[in-house]
Amino acid sequence: MNHIQLRSWRAGVLAAALALAACGGGGGGGDGGGVTTPPPAATFTDPNTYSSAASASLSTPNENVSVTQHTITLNGVALSYTATAGHLTARTLGAAAGAAQASFFYVAYTLNGRDPATRPITFFYNGGPGSASVWLHLGSFGPKRLVTGIPATTAAAPFPLVDNTDSLLDVSDLVFVDAVGSGYSMAIAPNTNQSFWGVDADATVFRDFVMRYTAAFNRGTSPKFLYGESYGGPRAALMAMLLESAGTRLAGVVLQSPAMDYNANCGVVATPNISCAPYLPSYAASGAWHNVATPSPAPAGIPAHMVEMRQLATTQYQPAVQAFLAGSTPSLPLVNQLVSATGLSQASWLARFNMTAPFFRTNLVNGQLLGRYDARVIATSTSALASEGDPSQTFINSSFAAGIGNHLTNTLRFTTPSAYVMSSGAINTWNFSHNGRPVPDTIPDLAAAIALNPRLKVLAVGGYHDLATPFFITEQDLARLGNSPNVQVKTYMGGHMTFLDDGSRVAQRADLVQFYQSALAQ
Repeated sequence: MNHIQLRSWRAGVLAAALALAACGGGGGGGDGGGVTTPPPAATFTDPNTYSSAASASLSTPNENVSVTQHTITLNGVALSYTATAGHLTARTLGAAAGAAQASFFYVAYTLNGRDPATRPITFFYNGGPGSASVWLHLGSFGPKRLVTGIPATTAAAPFPLVDNTDSLLDVSDLVFVDAVGSGYSMAIAPNTNQSFWGVDADATVFRDFVMRYTAAFNRGTSPKFLYGESYGGPRAALMAMLLESAGTRLAGVVLQSPAMDYNANCGVVATPNISCAPYLPSYAASGAWHNVATPSPAPAGIPAHMVEMRQLATTQYQPAVQAFLAGSTPSLPLVNQLVSATGLSQASWLARFNMTAPFFRTNLVNGQLLGRYDARVIATSTSALASEGDPSQTFINSSFAAGIGNHLTNTLRFTTPSAYVMSSGAINTWNFSHNGRPVPDTIPDLAAAIALNPRLKVLAVGGYHDLATPFFITEQDLARLGNSPNVQVKTYMGGHMTFLDDGSRVAQRADLVQFYQSALAQ
């Protein structure tokens, strides 16, 4: 979910390469037929002013970048890599091909000395909608990460930025890209940011960025992966269909805590007629973590316990919720089962039988507020940590804001007078309609992508303690694709951003490595 800020050219050869890139020629990929050498270092101060306002547009886009060289040791092997930070213009396809749409800010990490024709490349983005990709960039599998200590809230801020020994850079080149209106990404006149603030327009312009990037940097034959978090999940599903339809083949799609079908999640659609039953396993996992459920298994026992909770949610709670929504009174024996499973009081279950996450989070532990993105994080209801409604988000916000500013300026040598926008107001005016429905269901889009490319691999990852996009909803959504070995779901201890948990990040990386190997073997 999920949710979030080059002095002058010093190398003429780099400027020439980037001029070619702007025309769709060279610019970092060589001719696609051999091992490349890293480009020379250069830094860049971007004079443009970037705005996240809905009506804002950019009149003088540039495609200049900062290029820096780095090393990292992964699995005992020292690797040298190039970091490229800057803008790339997404251009329209079809009849109006070539028209500039938006200037996307991105940071790419590419391993030196590898053949771009065969080297995998992964495009990462967070969700919101309206979020920059700072959470994935500095929290997940890039070459640097912030040490959060989650789920504890005792780490001093700002969190230290360290080499990420769990990075995926040894597996794939990594491109972190910010949505229009976030980070330093912005619409190009005559478009405005608002032009791309909708399900279909957003996915289309992201598709055009991916296609422009692969053309500009000669990555046409590279195995391509998408990695979308939270709202980035439905974006990835729609992008996959659009890319496959446009002739750009994908190897795999990773969905991090996705919200694939808004119509199936009682927490994102403001209607009393959607069942919250799929939240029950996450409620039970949260109650177990806080030792108020009966039983309260240790982390190692959670996967087996969740099998029982899925069964309870499906066979008993879901039918009872449907009957309750139709006017029936819930049975006391079932209510008592729910009390034991979650630790929430009988009075609470009777007051809110179709249990919503906000009610659960404020009533599970007396005087305490549980995190929405990670229910393991807890804070006194009157504390500063609880003041913004989600202690699991409030705890990390300031450190990620400071971290991205320092990383861009001091490590990547990209500077601009503008503030990096971690989260815009896009969600307030977002056009959520899609395929004739007021809110999106993108499972059909993912199914269409798989029909176009039967070899496409899909991996969904999430946390047991995520009360924004519960793992059981993701499982039910993806089950609609049928029983395919190419579609997997993995769940870990943790919340929306499982990669912030030190143990879960290691396990998740191992599963991702296997996923990439499987996709590349095809």
